[in-house]
Amino acid sequence: MKYWLMKSEPGTYSWDDLTRDGKTYWDGVRNYQARNNLRSMTPGDMALFYHSVNEKSVVGVARVVSDAYPDPSAKDGDWSVVDIVPAYALERPVSLDDIKGERSLAEMVLVKQSRLSVQPVRKAEFDRVVKLGGKAAN
Repeated sequence: MKYWLMKSEPGTYSWDDLTRDGKTYWDGVRNYQARNNLRSMTPGDMALFYHSVNEKSVVGVARVVSDAYPDPSAKDGDWSVVDIVPAYALERPVSLDDIKGERSLAEMVLVKQSRLSVQPVRKAEFDRVVKLGGKAAN
């Protein structure tokens, strides 16, 4: 199993939208590094769901339920999506400031390369963020 962080503007697609829908495909990624990260995902991988822009917080955990396939929203180019489902909400959001304040999270891609919309997360980082959010990592 691998671990990831997926960013979304809550005004575009929020954690509440995912929990309401029960499943979605992660589309609209137009960065090659983020696309390649999507292509590295496999069913069963877990992803921190991050609200970007004003909130800048991890709010939940999603599970990847498909391999990558062509992005149906792409008019041109070679872009990919994966399907995700909600696994569980965090009891409290874990802000970017919280993450930056944790020495054990200083090397997270989110801290080093904050603009990347789909990024890998080490298991220890995933577990720590989930714990900060009031949950025990699965």
